[in-house]
Amino acid sequence: MPLNLPNILTSIRVVLIPLMVIMFYLPVYWASFAAAVVFWVASITDYWDGYLARKMNLMTPFGAFLDPVADKLIVVVSLMIIVERDQTLWVTLPALVIVAREVIISALREWMASMGKSDTVAVNFVGKAKTLLQMFAICGMLGIEPSGSGALIASDGWYIAAVGFLVAAAVLTFWSMLSYLLAAWPTLKQSS
Repeated sequence: MPLNLPNILTSIRVVLIPLMVIMFYLPVYWASFAAAVVFWVASITDYWDGYLARKMNLMTPFGAFLDPVADKLIVVVSLMIIVERDQTLWVTLPALVIVAREVIISALREWMASMGKSDTVAVNFVGKAKTLLQMFAICGMLGIEPSGSGALIASDGWYIAAVGFLVAAAVLTFWSMLSYLLAAWPTLKQSS
């Protein structure tokens, strides 16, 4: 691994994943809030590692590999623990859409790269908006629990808002997946 600041930040994001899970399951009233803080810190490293890699011209193959892996891991793991805790259709269905999209687009990007057409499925504005909504939703749902849960931050209104962000993120997730699939369709059709 080439040691540079962006790669270190990405590696820190991977290390924060088990820490987030441990914090979430601690038997203390502030556990959910602590997990949300860890997720927020990881989200901040996601922005800074990419920004610094571009700004300082420190892009490496290792960073290009690990960054999207770290992003997907923290999102999938956090959604798993949220779904396990909340167990409602309004949480589970958007989480399934988000996870399914990550698997489908990862496979599509890998396949397109093998065809020499990776720029066909480059990140677009909808994908960036989806990521931002997703980060707000997950951070909110980790840190805010419904009233009566005994958590540090318990509020039905804020929790419902976080679920609303998750549903909106799932809609944008589906839209961005369709955009990527339509962009790749000519290549997919040609190769069959």
